[in-house]
Amino acid sequence: MKTATIPAVRVEPEFRDELESMLDEGETLSAFVEKALRESLHRRQTQAEFVKRGIAALDRYKTEGGRTYTVDEVVAELRAKTAAARAAKA
Repeated sequence: MKTATIPAVRVEPEFRDELESMLDEGETLSAFVEKALRESLHRRQTQAEFVKRGIAALDRYKTEGGRTYTVDEVVAELRAKTAAARAAKA
């Protein structure tokens, strides 16, 4: 399969020097850039999925008339779960 290229990015020479100084042994600048792009893409995909699930949950709440919880109720429930988990370990 053929590979494609990512457009070149112009940066200040000092920035390139700083990047190159942080490369791991044997790592190329191209490999570093590819890894950074993949991580950024994954982060954006994860964020988009999170937003999509949140919108779907809000839509379900609006159509099904769900129950809401106060901050105090949520914190109390989390504290109870934490206490139960600690008790189970003891």
